[in-house]
Amino acid sequence: MQKAQTLTPRRGGLERQRARIALWLLVPTLLAIALVAGYPLFNTIYLSFTDANLGSPEAPRGVGLSNYWTPDGLGILQDPAWWNSVVNTLKFTVSSVVLEFLLGLGIALVINSKFPGRGLMRAAILVPWAIPTVVSAQMWKWMYNDQFGVINDLLFRLNLIDAPINWIANPDLALWSIVAVDVWKTTPFVALLLLAGLQAIPSDIYEAADVDGASRFTQFWRLTLPLLVPTILVTLIFRTLDALRVFDVVYVMNGYAETSISMSAYARQQLIDFQALGAGSAVSVLIFLVIMIFTVFYVTSLRVRFD
Repeated sequence: MQKAQTLTPRRGGLERQRARIALWLLVPTLLAIALVAGYPLFNTIYLSFTDANLGSPEAPRGVGLSNYWTPDGLGILQDPAWWNSVVNTLKFTVSSVVLEFLLGLGIALVINSKFPGRGLMRAAILVPWAIPTVVSAQMWKWMYNDQFGVINDLLFRLNLIDAPINWIANPDLALWSIVAVDVWKTTPFVALLLLAGLQAIPSDIYEAADVDGASRFTQFWRLTLPLLVPTILVTLIFRTLDALRVFDVVYVMNGYAETSISMSAYARQQLIDFQALGAGSAVSVLIFLVIMIFTVFYVTSLRVRFD
């Protein structure tokens, strides 16, 4: 008993020593992050309280919260276009992430099973993800064209439409057409992450379930899905944060159109087109806050789930 008591302080001291060494090893990384991410962030916050303009040679002057809210209604938070971009981005995020997860899970379950040509199929599904986003967006923009697009031609041949549809110009279809492009491109990435989680599940638990007479659905619902929860949460974090920052596919396919403009596209419009560096920085800060809220929500969910 005395021996056990003398070993406990030594073990605690060793753990503290390892923690200090780990902290010192992390210092270079933390400094690099502070320089690469911290300085631009704080500089953006500073500029959001000024009247900085890209076309003006004068030094920026402080304007307080005027970029966010003004008595005459000219602040970003009073601009209907900003709130429209928020709504569009949230619609895009929810719909694309849900569809990508469901399709990605189905694909991951298929390619995780053993069948001839499984390796070829795993390589083939990564092709959409490997194509640069700008290239795939422009490609789909041509495919959506109402005059020479292959999608309208295919629907004509199948007798599903009587007149060509301008998918991007139609206010009811523009955003959902862009969502379809994002789902097509990013589903392979989601499937790849979920496949990694599936392959980490021990196979002997399925053998035991077979011996107990559990059906395939019961195995999926009682074994696969609960054990896959950590991978699912990480996948949803990656895709949600990425979707909230969406810019390239929206801008390439439809520019600043009101029907589909995202928060990042709205920020680019303020910064580049209007050259309003102060207002654009305020938009960037608001985007950062929106993403931070989602991040805190996901991290809290992870902590509640695994504590």
